[in-house]
Amino acid sequence: MGTQAAPLENLPPAHRGAAALQHGPWNSGSDLSRGLAALERFLSQAGFDRGPWLTVAFGTGIIAWFGLPSPGWWIGFCGLLCALAVASFAPWARRQAYPHVLRAILILPLLIAAGCLAVWARSAVVGELPLERPIAGTFTAKVLDIQPQPALERDRLILAMREPGSGRAIKVRVNIPGAGIASRVNVGDLVRIKARLMPPAPPMLPGAYNFARTAWFSGLAGSGTATGEVQVVERGAPGGGWLSGLRRRLSAHIRTRIGKDGAGIAGALVTGDRGGIAEADDQAMRDSGLAHLLSVSGLHVSAVVGAVYVLFVRGLALFPWLALRVRLPVVAAGAGALAGVAYTLISGSEVPTVRSCIGALLVLGALVLGREGLSLRMLAVAAFCVLLLWPEAVTGPSFQMSFGAVLALVALSTAEPIRRFVAPRGESLAMRMLRHVAMLLLTGVVIDLVLMPIGLFHFHRAGIYGALANVLAIPLTTFIIMPLLGGALLLDIVGAGSPLWWLADVAIDWLMGIAHWFASRPGSVTILPAGGTGAFLLFVAGGIWLGLWSGRIRWLGLPFALLGAGLLATAAPPDILVSSDGRHVGLVESGGARLFVLREGGKGYARDNLMELAGMEGEPVALDRWPGAHCNRDFCAITIEREKTKWRLLISRGRDAVPERALAAACDRSDIVIADRWLPRSCRPRWFKADKDMLQRTGGLAVHLSPEQVDTVAGSQGEHGWWRPVNPRAGRVSLTPR
Repeated sequence: MGTQAAPLENLPPAHRGAAALQHGPWNSGSDLSRGLAALERFLSQAGFDRGPWLTVAFGTGIIAWFGLPSPGWWIGFCGLLCALAVASFAPWARRQAYPHVLRAILILPLLIAAGCLAVWARSAVVGELPLERPIAGTFTAKVLDIQPQPALERDRLILAMREPGSGRAIKVRVNIPGAGIASRVNVGDLVRIKARLMPPAPPMLPGAYNFARTAWFSGLAGSGTATGEVQVVERGAPGGGWLSGLRRRLSAHIRTRIGKDGAGIAGALVTGDRGGIAEADDQAMRDSGLAHLLSVSGLHVSAVVGAVYVLFVRGLALFPWLALRVRLPVVAAGAGALAGVAYTLISGSEVPTVRSCIGALLVLGALVLGREGLSLRMLAVAAFCVLLLWPEAVTGPSFQMSFGAVLALVALSTAEPIRRFVAPRGESLAMRMLRHVAMLLLTGVVIDLVLMPIGLFHFHRAGIYGALANVLAIPLTTFIIMPLLGGALLLDIVGAGSPLWWLADVAIDWLMGIAHWFASRPGSVTILPAGGTGAFLLFVAGGIWLGLWSGRIRWLGLPFALLGAGLLATAAPPDILVSSDGRHVGLVESGGARLFVLREGGKGYARDNLMELAGMEGEPVALDRWPGAHCNRDFCAITIEREKTKWRLLISRGRDAVPERALAAACDRSDIVIADRWLPRSCRPRWFKADKDMLQRTGGLAVHLSPEQVDTVAGSQGEHGWWRPVNPRAGRVSLTPR
């Protein structure tokens, strides 16, 4: 059938110069059309799974809420995203040619806005204003939860009470020195307790642990320590808190059946209770890269679900009549699902456990439906469920490490070279076993490479032998320790579990031997100063791109991931660290060899924070031993040289009165003045004065002299509910370069 082409006629330009106008950058829209067409072609031919990117968009909105400073910004951000989504409905000539692009413009901004609104709503619902000031006295409260911590020789109570003065209902956390409170107090009891309570502490320094934010999303208004006996005023209703009571009784039973050294590890594996783990063992597990074994997560839930599934399939297959009439995989999947949910509840329902349970249920569902169990879509659904329920988890190391490890595992297992490597072939048993060992080692190396930057960002330290340690520890934990613990608990019903408890104790000793051996190797731990949030986000973005795409396009994420990891690894420590109260000051020697501190002392929270943020270990040095330091009982005058520039510091040491004229003259000769007291206005250093008045508004400081940059705690907190400066004042603190 013939067709007639439309006649083509070149019309003359309407006026002189109109021909030139036809070549303007967007006059015909051809450049824009070519770009949209290329993007449409890429999206239609990439063959990627859209589900994971929807979860990434939702998580991006949550991260944006934490990064943006105030409600005005949050509203503007969500409004801009909604406007962008509405723009996808704009009528234009060729919109039907770009369905994938328009769908992305519509859905992704809405999900980003939904993530921002979800975490904002959760903050408004569960957040609790902190105590205005420290309080001490005798309080009457109701016990909400009991957390035994025998390794620290204390127990912890979560209490509901009325705030003195205001009468508002608040929840507080109180540490009870000594052990045994769990045997005298039950959940639901009304108790009278003498204690000192403090508002949740914000970060001591920029980049330090933010307990105030954790407490905000936990609904805690304060924490403290009991200074007297806990008296039960009224017993609660029987059966109150039965699940937490079951956990405590199970942990106590484990401690009576296994050696003291192994009881803490066994309790962590069964009930998720880490309170019984000795500090030295806990540190060895972290330094050897095995700390994930102590947090009930994917490994543990998968082991329980898998064991129950296999037992039911094999066991029911012994009955031919049943096997011919019932789909055994369906029955086994149901039993495995019930076991996974029960284990999640018993182990405390922490975020990694819930994520793992959701993932295990999805895998079981896929097996029942005859689909692939381990996939990016399964991971995306599990992550979305966790973010929907606990959106604040996205900022924590637990969420990032657990999902990062599984993403690396899925991306590695679905890569075409790996599929060819593990594909069945005609070879001897020895070669097949060798191939599996090589794959296990490669998986450990890849997961370690993914988790190391996350550990460095959050903890400023990471073990470098984790891959080798995990090759030994994971099979030991999965196939020996956990089955022995489960079998021992079952046999204890009839009083026959002693042999298995003994074997479990021996196996746990092997596990701790592996941890201590790898942790004690030279260079086993990498310790680095705090890295920037921008570098970490660059690593995360590159890693997500690398993990979610398939084909050659995924390698575009590798340079960004490497750049982010490199920036984290090469981060320079601050030259000066100042705590939020001004009492603790640390000066980093040129080259990062030593840390000089204002106040010496044994191990403590302040010292650990200073050493951690400076990326050092060992013992700090007294400030008066700084080369050329001039110190008396009131002040230290110190000169720091960076890149041929000398900086003069004046640091307060005491609280005695100082003549104002002499202080003003010393300030005039200094670039920076640091004090834990209020200083008069006549003290005017050349750059800035960090006295009590300023530090109450800024929080702790991290000073980089070479770029003349000052990072503050307040600068990273914005107007979120958990940040309550002691002395808010109109106007910003000026920390501009001198």
